[in-house]
Amino acid sequence: MEPNLPDVVLWSIPAFVLLTVIEMVSYRLHPDEDAAGYETKDAATSLTMGIGSLGFDLLWKIPILAIYMGVYELTPLRVPVLWWTVLLMLLAQDFFYYWSHRGHHVIRILWACHVVHHSSEKFNLTTALRQPWTSATVWPFYLPLIACGVHPAALAFCQSANLVYQFWVHTERVGKLPRPFEYVLNTPSHHRVHHASQGGYLDRNYGGILIVWDRMFGSFAAETERPVYGLTKNISTHNPLRVATHEYAAIARDVRAAGTWSERAGRVFRGPGWQPVPKAGAAGAGEGVGAGTEASASAPVPAQATASAPAAASAPAAASAAPAPERTP
Repeated sequence: MEPNLPDVVLWSIPAFVLLTVIEMVSYRLHPDEDAAGYETKDAATSLTMGIGSLGFDLLWKIPILAIYMGVYELTPLRVPVLWWTVLLMLLAQDFFYYWSHRGHHVIRILWACHVVHHSSEKFNLTTALRQPWTSATVWPFYLPLIACGVHPAALAFCQSANLVYQFWVHTERVGKLPRPFEYVLNTPSHHRVHHASQGGYLDRNYGGILIVWDRMFGSFAAETERPVYGLTKNISTHNPLRVATHEYAAIARDVRAAGTWSERAGRVFRGPGWQPVPKAGAAGAGEGVGAGTEASASAPVPAQATASAPAAASAPAAASAAPAPERTP
């Protein structure tokens, strides 16, 4: 029997609108010259990307749901939907969200999807709505939950709850919270770091609801200096189609220009800032000490470093991902 769970995203839309309006008004009444604030075209692009993602997600959900239901029917395990199991499912979903998010920063073809969310040079509540149109790359990370007997509808509820929670952390109007909250939860302070393009902030703070995963797996960074938002090489466009596809186009160009199959694979599956290192004494830019090593830049740069990604730096735990080609978060 399919669990009867509410659509938390739908129920949260009025709150999204109200909070966004309040934030906009707050900038009018109490301007902050150091804050990124709002810019009309940027906010409109974020809203357009969010609305578009709703339509594309409906398309992706058809084959994804078919796979999930197939796995669910094959597994003998079943997790009942009770108040305490829902709490455990939320915790487990947040754990797998961390790894999905991290993977989408350190593997370039996945970064091509996620870079959309990082492509704004502003950081406000509309940035939370700037979602990709190619989110079909996320589903494999949650297969373990389905295989353990979590119903796909219950997983969808947990994912929606996680998404709704993350809306409010996209703001500069909230400073640091009391220490216990900052230690356990993902907060605006932690997420500002995640969206920053400075080297020391790149590819940090992947947590959705909890920041403890980052503390456990070495990807945490506290907010010290004021963040500079966007990608290491910004795309400077408000065209939704280009925002959605620019990194895929960059990958295609790099693959066409690659001289070896190992380099082509690296351009797709290595970190966003990965570059082949030429062999000692070699004249050309062939495969390098391994077309698989990264010609590292000043800082490790995962998925944010491509033409559309922020600065590319390999994730703390993913040492193989190096600076990105053109990074535009």
